[in-house]
Amino acid sequence: MPIRPASALLRPFALFAALTFATSAVAQQGEQPPQPVTVVTLKSADVTLTTQLPGRVQASGVAEVRPQVGGIINERLFEEGTTVNRGDPLYRIDPATYEAAKASAEASLAQAQATLASADRELKRQQELRDRSVTSQQTLDDALAARDVAEAAVKVAEAQLLSSDIDLERTTIRAPLSGVVGLSDATQGALVTAGQSTALTTIRAIDTVNVDVTQSAAEMLRWRRSGQAAARESEAEVSLRLADGELYEHTGRLAAAEPHVNEQTGVVVLRLEFPNEDHLLLPGMYVQVELPQGSVYGAILVPQEGVSRDRRGRPMAMVVNADNVVETRQLTIESDQGSQWVVSEGLEEGDRVVVAGLQKIAEGQTVTPEERAAGGAEETAAASE
Repeated sequence: MPIRPASALLRPFALFAALTFATSAVAQQGEQPPQPVTVVTLKSADVTLTTQLPGRVQASGVAEVRPQVGGIINERLFEEGTTVNRGDPLYRIDPATYEAAKASAEASLAQAQATLASADRELKRQQELRDRSVTSQQTLDDALAARDVAEAAVKVAEAQLLSSDIDLERTTIRAPLSGVVGLSDATQGALVTAGQSTALTTIRAIDTVNVDVTQSAAEMLRWRRSGQAAARESEAEVSLRLADGELYEHTGRLAAAEPHVNEQTGVVVLRLEFPNEDHLLLPGMYVQVELPQGSVYGAILVPQEGVSRDRRGRPMAMVVNADNVVETRQLTIESDQGSQWVVSEGLEEGDRVVVAGLQKIAEGQTVTPEERAAGGAEETAAASE
């Protein structure tokens, strides 16, 4: 009988040991505890949806100051960049020519008044003579016509005097409205003409400012035809985000909407009004307007870190059911609300959405859910990475 080598005798024992170890490893793997995940229990709420629209600040009133009479500017009577009231003097034009014109008009009026007085006396004399049949009717009629001509001459002289007064008054250029006056484009000694194209300065009323924004007509129609409740213009409060990213402390309102759709762009112009007593908002400043579009009643707010997209780009969420088993839900998202999505379909109040540990779970898997603590969104986001 041949003698077998020792290595041949040990092979069955090695194979048995390997099978035993593999079976033990498989058993240990099947006994692993459920995967821990972080969830957020959802609640329903009435949400006002908003949209962000770009715009620029405009003054509520703008007046370009131009002279109404010509002449040499003798003096500038305001400080640039300060607040002026309506009627405050801004410039003074040399009034010598207009004072002379007024004096001439006054003299013409005095002459016309003297002629009128003489004509009145002559008319009375002719009436007395006519009553005594000393003069003819023709002479009386001539005296009456001369009196009427003298009255008309007085009225012409009064009009000329009024015109000269107006021109003389206009040598002092006054503010046509209250607001902040800008830089002056004319200095002392400059020659100006009536109604010139170049403005001397510009006054802007900025205690209240306007912001004009454009909104798509298609978007407006979509909201009006949807079942959502539209925000009332008189009740809606509009927020403003400044160029530095900060939110403006005062809210505004929708003042007017252009009842016309631009044929080229398909948008409607909306005018918003904001208080600006501290003059923080300046004309021309770029801003972002958060405009209310409508309200969704019973909407579900879902943390954005709990929503992902499938291969078709559809929004999806992982939900832990009552048996702690993972389910996949397809969502209908209306809009974003800060760091949350406004969901109208796919989720209900009380659902537990997974917000951390998504990469380690799959649909149908049993997990150990742990509710996220209040204010722990940043920690959850860091854990999910």
